[in-house]
Amino acid sequence: MFSGIIETLGEVTKIEKEETNTHFTIESQLSAEAYIDQSISHNGVCLTVVAHDDKSHVVTAIDETLSRTNFGQLSVGDKVNLERALKVGARLDGHFVQGHVDTVATCTKIDSVEGSWMFHFKTNPDYELNMVEKGSICINGISLTLVDASTDNFSVAIIPYTYEHTNLRWLKPFDEVNIEFDILGKYILKTLKHQFNKANH
Repeated sequence: MFSGIIETLGEVTKIEKEETNTHFTIESQLSAEAYIDQSISHNGVCLTVVAHDDKSHVVTAIDETLSRTNFGQLSVGDKVNLERALKVGARLDGHFVQGHVDTVATCTKIDSVEGSWMFHFKTNPDYELNMVEKGSICINGISLTLVDASTDNFSVAIIPYTYEHTNLRWLKPFDEVNIEFDILGKYILKTLKHQFNKANH
């Protein structure tokens, strides 16, 4: 479980294919403290540390992860947002994030707004009910608040601190980001759908 509060940025230094798996070597400030089997969120994707040294750590992504996230587009030199799992009793400064990406969204436009930025995205219209104005959304592992949302478009406001301390500063129109919708909202939607189906049988 994560909170969507990014601790630091990591840099992809090596990408290796092994049958259907892909190993990513990430250099970061967290790597020296990492341990085998540790869960770390990389761009919002919960991945397990399989090796590490004082400067870098290695995580493995399977084909499903590559197809459902933006990991398939990563290249050596790219920056990824990193967050270690929450400690019990820690303050939840963001919102509940599982590290299970639901879909990807495409950046359509970035507007500069009096010292901050408004990022606009387009995503699968099947997720319309998961997006609530002023609700929580996780983008590349970052806990953010939806400014507005329609059938397949939404926007978020980014303050200078978030812009400078995450990989959003390198994002460009047509780039893809990982999206995880609020887990509490997903449970509510599933419960309501179940009750509706039950009432109509």
